Formats: sequence, structure tokens, C-alpha cells
Amino acid sequence: MAQSFDLHVHTSWSDGKSSAEDVILAAISAGLDTVGISDHSYTVYDEPGCTLPESASAYRAEIRSLGEKYKDKIRVLCGVEQDFCSGLAVGYNYAIGSVHAVEVGGDYVHTDWEPSAVAGVKKHFGGDWYAFAEAYYERVGNVVDVTGAGIVGHFDVITVYNGDGKYFDTRDTRYASAWRSAADRLLAAGVVFEVNTGAISRGYRRTPYPAREIYDYIRERGGRFILASDAHRAENVAFGFDAYAPLANTPLCGVI
Repeated sequence: MAQSFDLHVHTSWSDGKSSAEDVILAAISAGLDTVGISDHSYTVYDEPGCTLPESASAYRAEIRSLGEKYKDKIRVLCGVEQDFCSGLAVGYNYAIGSVHAVEVGGDYVHTDWEPSAVAGVKKHFGGDWYAFAEAYYERVGNVVDVTGAGIVGHFDVITVYNGDGKYFDTRDTRYASAWRSAADRLLAAGVVFEVNTGAISRGYRRTPYPAREIYDYIRERGGRFILASDAHRAENVAFGFDAYAPLANTPLCGVI
């Protein structure tokens, strides 16, 4: 395996299905040198799927304790997937900045939950999926400023349910202009991008985020990439890392 760390892993502290200890044991079995637990930050629109404010201290304490327990076998980091709507991340080894919803007038249109996206685009964007994409990528371009994250999560997650152009054409000039603007801002910020295999392991996609044309655009402009499993089950830690190893170009010391 070319990359020996996985920094995007979820546990039962948020919307993962496995305990933090089981995830760490899976990372050891996968031959990783480092695993980063990065459960979801608190968001008002998805309380069941995030770490509640009153649980954050206990979350960090458990990860530290497990890191000590397994320190002779693996390095364990305590991170967070900091949502755009959560503000600045504080108190973690690292943060992954992600956009999971677009807030419109107190309502939230989810980018990775199809019923919410379909209803929200109709209600708030007049059925114009390109307007939704523009609003989404505007937030992606600003996610580092808002969250303080050094890693950008699943850059084009808005495409998760758009297989075969179900809702919009990714070749459309409005869509391309929106993602390029976001990519340019993030490139200027010097952050690290994910090659995220999570949607493949869960059966939603056949290729990782970002799409190849986006990956090539960012890579050609000096962009840095790491592999990220976005695992929600222990068995998916480091999913696809062997297959997509050539797409990663940044060592752990270039991230943390």
C-alpha cells in the first residue's frame, strides 16, 4: 500500500457503525502506520449524525486513551470533519472541511441526501440544479476560511446521486465555472484535497471524489492529494487505497 495513513474515518461517535476501538484495530490489520478518527462536527440540521456538543470532550478523551493503548502498534490522531455550518474547528489534531448542506433562509438543502436535495432545489432554486451547484461550490471555496481546516473533504459530493447526469450535466459551463472557482480559491489557500473512496465502498459511485477532470485540473496546478476512505464501518478503513495509490502525492508530514 503506497499510503500508510487514513485520516477520514467515522465511528459510532457520529454516524459510523463501528466503535473507535474497532476502527483502530481495523487500521492495524490493514497495515496502516496512522489512523485519524474524524467524526462529524455538530450541525443543527443533522443531530443524529454528528457528535453532540456535550459529547465532544468525551470523544476526544476516548481517542486519546485509545491512542495510548495502541501506541506501540499505530499512531492515533483525533480529528474532526468540520461542517461549513459548524464554524471554526478547535481542539483537534486536524480538521477536514466539508459542505454537507446549503443553508437558505433557515432551511437546509442537503448535498448528499437525495430527497432533501430534490425538494430543496425545487423550493429554493426554482428547480435550477446549476444554481444549487453554484451555491454549493461558493461554500466549498470558502470552507477553509470558515472552518480553519487543512484538508478539503469530498470536493464534489454534490454529484453523489447524479449518476449518468440524472439532475445536471457536469460538462455544462455553469457547473464547470462553479467548481473551478472553488478549486482556484482552495489552491491559493494551499490546502490538501482528498481522493475520497467512501461513496464507492457504500455502493453510490464507481469512482472516487473528485471527478477525474476536477482531479486533473487541481493536480496540474500544483494541488496536493491524499487518499481518504471516509469509512463508516471498520471493514472499510483504507478502502481502495491500493487501487488509487497513484492519485495521492502528499505524505503525512505534508498534512499534519
